[in-house]
Amino acid sequence: MADLLTADGLARLHEAARQHVGKDRVPGLVALVARGEQVHVEALGTLSIGGAPVARDSLFRIASTTKPITAAATMALADEGLIDIDEPVDRLLPELARPRVLARVDGPLDDTVVVHRAITARDLLTFTFGFGLAVEMFASAKPWPVVSAAHELRLATIGPPDPDVQPDPDTWIAGLGSLPLLAQPGDRWLYNTGASVLGVLLARAAGQPLADVMRTRVFEPLGMRDTAFWTAQTDRLATSYAPTPAGLVVHDEPGGAWSRPPAFGDGAAGLLSTADDLLAFARMLLRGGSPVLSADAVRAMTTDQLTAAQKSRGGLGPDFFTGRSWGFCQAVLDSGVFGWDGGLGTSWLVDPGQDLTVIVLTQRMFESAEPPVVHRDIQAAAYAALAS
Repeated sequence: MADLLTADGLARLHEAARQHVGKDRVPGLVALVARGEQVHVEALGTLSIGGAPVARDSLFRIASTTKPITAAATMALADEGLIDIDEPVDRLLPELARPRVLARVDGPLDDTVVVHRAITARDLLTFTFGFGLAVEMFASAKPWPVVSAAHELRLATIGPPDPDVQPDPDTWIAGLGSLPLLAQPGDRWLYNTGASVLGVLLARAAGQPLADVMRTRVFEPLGMRDTAFWTAQTDRLATSYAPTPAGLVVHDEPGGAWSRPPAFGDGAAGLLSTADDLLAFARMLLRGGSPVLSADAVRAMTTDQLTAAQKSRGGLGPDFFTGRSWGFCQAVLDSGVFGWDGGLGTSWLVDPGQDLTVIVLTQRMFESAEPPVVHRDIQAAAYAALAS
């Protein structure tokens, strides 16, 4: 069978990845490009500055690339009949049964109005249940009261993931339930928190921890042996770095927050994974869902689920919804491409029209809502490598 990715194109992809590797840029990376059954992998650089080489099976904190996996676990339980995504969450999450809604998003916590309707799992999947990250939060001269309260409750839902901070699921959801919503359910898209709430919902629906829900419904059927909320194999885990004007500084060591079971398995941003595990997840969606999901579940996950009114209220920046919308816990482009990135340094892109998957795993945190140039360059090189 003829190659679906050209040799010259893959050579250029290697160069596109290599030029970004360095102690002041990206210490190490794994880039995987797959089309059909052809798979090409670049493993370059080191797991830490001056450390051991990156390998194909190195572990990375995938942060928000966790979200599509949480959506798949949700749809798996829906296929089993354990939840109905259009049922109010009150039965399983009584903490969210009667929320109040802030009169103004930046207003005092006691200035609220009555909620218009119940929250559903669909609202959580589409990030329209009324709570989450909005870009206006970061333009404010002083912290919004609701943001300060969320930090005091250790929810770690507005900002980078922090497994060491979050309490157990019952305490976490009780804390969230004590806060007013920022918007009426269904009114606008607000980032991140919906996937964290889904994790609590799934655990209660299945009667087992979220880690076990994901393991039995997603990881084991797909052979995703290395994806989990923590690892004892810290020699395989890349050091996480944050960029600063003075250079890269350590954000999390291999023996840090992801080296022990967390109190709260965060469905929004908590997982570790490898390139091959994420390829297995992508191929499940590309092949119609078997053996994890129904075709209808895959279709819902990978197509636009937002209304024009929901998108008009904004996303992660003024142009966020230009050429792009939101399916279930992931972005969907007008072209049919879907996927999502992780702010600790990962990107996951799936193009059904080309039967193409592009995975880039690094340990350098993003500096904005858009993926850094290393991710964009490798994705562009992957498309340039397509055989006609």
